[in-house]
Amino acid sequence: MNKNLPRREMLRWLTYAAASTLVACHFTDPTTSSGSVNWSAQDASKTPAPSPTPRLGSVSSATIKVPENFVFIKGGTFLMGSPTFEPWRGQDEILHLGTVSDFYMSKYEVTQEEYQEIMGYNPSTFSGKNLPVENVTWFDAITYCNARSKKEGLTPVYTINGQSVSWNRGANGYRLPTEAEWEYACRAGTTTPFNTQTSISAEEANYYGHYPYEIEENYFSQGNLATKPGQYRQTTVAVGSFAPNRWGLYGMHGNVSEWCWDYYGPYSTQAQNDPTGPTSGTLRVYRGGGWNDFAKHLRSAYRAAAPPTHSSYNLGFRLVLGTPTTFASVTETVNIANTGTGKGNILIAYFTWSGNTRSIAHRVQQITGADIFEIQLVNPYSTDYNTVLDQAQRDQNRQARPRLANRVEQMEQYDTILLGYPNWWASIPMPIASFLEGYKFTGKTIVPFCSHGGGRFGQSLTAIAKLAPDATLAKGLSVYYSGGPNLQNEILFWLRQNGILKP
Repeated sequence: MNKNLPRREMLRWLTYAAASTLVACHFTDPTTSSGSVNWSAQDASKTPAPSPTPRLGSVSSATIKVPENFVFIKGGTFLMGSPTFEPWRGQDEILHLGTVSDFYMSKYEVTQEEYQEIMGYNPSTFSGKNLPVENVTWFDAITYCNARSKKEGLTPVYTINGQSVSWNRGANGYRLPTEAEWEYACRAGTTTPFNTQTSISAEEANYYGHYPYEIEENYFSQGNLATKPGQYRQTTVAVGSFAPNRWGLYGMHGNVSEWCWDYYGPYSTQAQNDPTGPTSGTLRVYRGGGWNDFAKHLRSAYRAAAPPTHSSYNLGFRLVLGTPTTFASVTETVNIANTGTGKGNILIAYFTWSGNTRSIAHRVQQITGADIFEIQLVNPYSTDYNTVLDQAQRDQNRQARPRLANRVEQMEQYDTILLGYPNWWASIPMPIASFLEGYKFTGKTIVPFCSHGGGRFGQSLTAIAKLAPDATLAKGLSVYYSGGPNLQNEILFWLRQNGILKP
């Protein structure tokens, strides 16, 4: 437990730990023969003791042939989401009881070698046969699941038919985990922010190690940090590079985020059995955080989301197989959201502090001739760098909505919004949140661009997608500070990629 917690927070934490102990009575640990978790409130802040790799074949393999690198996960009930006192929790992490059935999960994320073998190409930004495949869309992931199922003589799980995707839950092929399955497997019986403990180091996961958990409020005085800043590798690493969680799963935190089946939406406050998420939506969930994410975005409960057509250098996937006990003649059909293009009337809207984003915005305006709008505050942030760092993290932690001093007149006339901002603490500045909540973006296309100091987009694209779920989120442009000598060409490529300029 963090000894620096205020007394009130410590009492709340102990209450949560006690409640978690009660849940453990219903929770099944695949690493124990008794089916119960050897866990108590006193254990909650400790790294789980090493345990043997879960036994494969605990369920009859007559219906399913389990690959060597898959782990049997015994189903159970757990607390999904995060308690209100968990630092840097999101408002969409409502704590609730979830129950999942037995399933098998791959120890590792799908590698580039595995993807290349099945699909015949490798879309990854980084190159290496044992590196996780990345830069894949949600559609790419489910297509791979089906293709690998067919190759291995299994029944494909998914059917893609025009504008719909069906999941046949009675099929025995490969699939993506549900969001509940993913979190259940990631936690492996823990209730702390990470499956390691209350923090995670760069020696335990591949992430932006300069920014460990709770660095934001301790940036200038790091004595209270459970984990000190560490290495930032700026690339993916081979799967299995770090110790597994207690259930034998590697890389559930960091390296690449992992697509899940579910549409993104609010959790139900009621207990859920084998939840599969909302029946409709525009965004798909992905979990775990990647190599360029801050530790706060690696938390077991953190929920990222993006359009199913989105791909990124830090986004991959991991496979799941059902078990004979969970096969059922049930088919779920969900619709694919239509994707827009960057056409029609264009507005460049941006927020800037140092001037980097303003410089980029005006360069874009010179090329496109679009209208331009600077987002300004009633009470501007301090001009002092150290002060604004603290103001920015405080506003982000509180999910504040600073009051804006100006508005876009006749926003309805614009079809495409080129949205610019600095990457602050691995997300959007809160004035951008105020802007996005101030207008209706249904049917519009948002094309983001950001200036950054090394973290590229961080989780800013997820933040935008969540705030404007009915808009199309197009390909973004990340610029290191104010850009280098190739900035003009980078902007031209980005604008053409999004259909704003002709090829």
